[in-house]
Amino acid sequence: QVQLVESGGGLVQPGGSLRLSCEASGRTFRSNVMGWFRQAPGKEREFVATIGRSGGSTDYGDFVKGRFTISRDNALVALQMNSLKSEDTAVYFCAAGWTPGSRTERDYIYWGQGTQVTVSS
Repeated sequence: QVQLVESGGGLVQPGGSLRLSCEASGRTFRSNVMGWFRQAPGKEREFVATIGRSGGSTDYGDFVKGRFTISRDNALVALQMNSLKSEDTAVYFCAAGWTPGSRTERDYIYWGQGTQVTVSS
């Protein structure tokens, strides 16, 4: 079992930055591929980023365009978000799975409760 708890969400102005954190616990965590997804009101959940077991392999959703960076260190997985736009407003979820490089929800087995990110002036 892996337990995931997100933090770091909040209200930020367009062009600002936020750093989301995901604290993981569970004996298999270091074997897991980690990902971030987001869900905006009225929309389906969307892939944001993923990072491999060792942290050396990353992939991002097409909309990211160099603005976000995913990283991991021991029990923490972070998502640094810069140049935020109003369309980045969503609940952001941390997830753990086994499939390297996956952008697909169903490949992630464990999920956190999510943290709200609101980008607004």
